[in-house]
Amino acid sequence: MADTRFPRIASLKTPAAFRSHLDANGINLPFDETLAPSGSSPLAAPVAVGRFRVGNRFCILPMEGWDGTTDGAPSELTIRRWRRFGQSGAKLIWGGEAVAVRPDGRANPNQLVINDVNKGALANLRAALVHEHVERFGPSSSDDLFVGLQLTHSGRFARPAADGPRPLVAYRHPVLDRRFASGVQVLSDADLGTIAKDFIRAARAAWDIGFQFVDIKHCHGYLLHELLSARFRDGTYGGSLENRTRFLRNVIAGIRAVAPGLEIGVRLSAFDFVPFTKGADGRGEPETDSSGYDYAFGLVHDGNMDAALDEARAVLRMLSSLDVKWICMTGGSPYYCPHVQRPAAFPPSDGYEPPEDPLHGVARQIDATARLKSEFPELAFVGSGYSYLQEWLPNVAQFTVRQRWTDFVGLGRAVLSYPELPADLLSGAPLRRKAICRTFSDCTTGPRLGLVSGCYPLDPFYVAHPDAIRLRAFKAGAKP
Repeated sequence: MADTRFPRIASLKTPAAFRSHLDANGINLPFDETLAPSGSSPLAAPVAVGRFRVGNRFCILPMEGWDGTTDGAPSELTIRRWRRFGQSGAKLIWGGEAVAVRPDGRANPNQLVINDVNKGALANLRAALVHEHVERFGPSSSDDLFVGLQLTHSGRFARPAADGPRPLVAYRHPVLDRRFASGVQVLSDADLGTIAKDFIRAARAAWDIGFQFVDIKHCHGYLLHELLSARFRDGTYGGSLENRTRFLRNVIAGIRAVAPGLEIGVRLSAFDFVPFTKGADGRGEPETDSSGYDYAFGLVHDGNMDAALDEARAVLRMLSSLDVKWICMTGGSPYYCPHVQRPAAFPPSDGYEPPEDPLHGVARQIDATARLKSEFPELAFVGSGYSYLQEWLPNVAQFTVRQRWTDFVGLGRAVLSYPELPADLLSGAPLRRKAICRTFSDCTTGPRLGLVSGCYPLDPFYVAHPDAIRLRAFKAGAKP
């Protein structure tokens, strides 16, 4: 259930009410009280990045699907989701989906895998998205549509088969090993070299298919993000930050060699928190003290975001020097600090009640993006954390783009229930309030139970889906 300490966003009906709540709770989250007319909205402005022109400032964020086939190909449900992304009106599709570069890198048994067997199916998936975009927005609308594929290895959180987790870790972690991957063998340098080759092979396959860029995923506790904090790992991939970014540099060089026309992006957890756990009152609480905690990349200690971003700054300097221009910002992990990574009113089944007003989490992500954008204006930034804003998403989004706090506004959960949200905002149409994501977290709880991905409360298709009955039974206290 929702935490009654925090008001529902929908109850903050006026700019004055919204601002009063923010001020009373010390939440620094500026917004525009009035939205610009559709033709002059900053959100409608195109942006040129290198040799590409992206038609507006909305981005569809990559989400991990749980509805592919067991051999890693898209199902009809996956295709439906991508078609809806195409109908959204967003001109930047950041990966659309987290796609594993090899079967053992999947976070669930139904996650997509990119390989020679599935190339044709993934090509059709991309084509379905572009087709829907053109059908809705006109024959030339794909000219400024920029579509990529997110490449991932789930590492510690790998679960490629239905019989349980099969974690692969970068180093021993004193807290996470107790909860995930206790006793599992640490990947060797040779293992990591092989996985790097898999990323390069996957990028070439994505280029062959027609994707314009790939994201080398470095976020949310997955393998490459974990490498960034491998201070106590021996060998060529651990210790210094130079070593901890070696995998990334090697993959970038390899991609440039085999797919020279392919753009490269990085989705980066630019800051992190210590792991949280459910406390006696149901709220999240730190599992360990952040003082002296050396197992995070960009640890936020005592609320000091500026210091926490120093490591991200070093990585961004490196990426800029390598002519990697595309950065998708995020923070934390859904596995050990979900309130940081995806602010929500309602926790998923394996989560905890938020320890803070979720608007603090939104403001934190927006602030981190703004700080780094101001220091790296040559890079194109996608901001995250906007879904919880609900009715106030347009006002905050317009402010952040107008003030150059970000280049693109990333939308994830919000487009599962309301894919046309960007198109409606850009056309000046009123928001369809009954379709707005209320962060019920059923899109996470369902997959945690082995159900397919989708918005069960608000998407009529999933409301009527057979898995919705199982989800409702679970939430009512019965086994699914």
